[in-house]
Amino acid sequence: MFSIYILTHNEEIDIAACIESAQLSDDIIVVDSFSNDRTVEIAQRYPVRVIQHTFESHGEQRTWMLRSILTKHEWVYILEADERMTPQLFRECLQAIKSPDNVGYYAAERVMFMGRWIRHSTQYPRYQLRLLKKGQVWFSDYGHTEREVCLGATGFLQETYPHYTCSKGLSRWIEKHNRYSSDEAKETLSQLENGAVKWWDLFFGDNEVARRRALKDLSLRLPCRPLLRWLYMYFVLGGIRDGKAGFAWCTLQAFYEYLILLKAEEIKTENFTVNDQIIIESEPVIEVTSDCC
Repeated sequence: MFSIYILTHNEEIDIAACIESAQLSDDIIVVDSFSNDRTVEIAQRYPVRVIQHTFESHGEQRTWMLRSILTKHEWVYILEADERMTPQLFRECLQAIKSPDNVGYYAAERVMFMGRWIRHSTQYPRYQLRLLKKGQVWFSDYGHTEREVCLGATGFLQETYPHYTCSKGLSRWIEKHNRYSSDEAKETLSQLENGAVKWWDLFFGDNEVARRRALKDLSLRLPCRPLLRWLYMYFVLGGIRDGKAGFAWCTLQAFYEYLILLKAEEIKTENFTVNDQIIIESEPVIEVTSDCC
């Protein structure tokens, strides 16, 4: 058996369905970032543990819960409230944890939007590390999200999980991605200044995760990124085959990319302004005196 963490913040709409999907496990821990809606109240109706911890960042929250919250089992699965565990994925996880070769496993999401699976324009299969052995995997921050640090080999699960990315409505989606874009803008500037494109990984990466990350590093350096992303998603990936929902999804993602671009420019402008002020304020003041009577 393995334990399941569920990360929450103001998830009263999704938390019940998420917990019910996870009840195949005998150890469920809801890690809540001090929600101010009915998330905790609803979660406490189920046989789960609810532990609250102030949210600082996605990477730090995950690392804190792995280090600080005792679990019944050494293997754990990380769920977010708008995701679901499926019986098929659960059975595959049970088989995977029997292997002594890996310390973690990636699972691919199925993005559910406007009542359908966005199969093509979401870069499916897009993997996230979700099943892991405690003490062997940690997380660091990257943009608005996180990246894993694994002390051993990893594998890939065949079964997928549904991700209801817009279950709380478009207003919540836009509000959330407005916050995310600020972190992504800072990460974009950091990567442009200190990072580099991993060309080998882009074409010959060992797995889909390495290739996708190299592609993102390349995309940061391309002109007209929002437009290129829309064209890539809609025509190259085949978003046109996802119908009306696919068109809407590609447009929202291009809008998100444009927000990141605008905020990156804003940060650069603010930095230049601050630096100019420092230079002006640091110039020596020359006092001119007169010898005349």
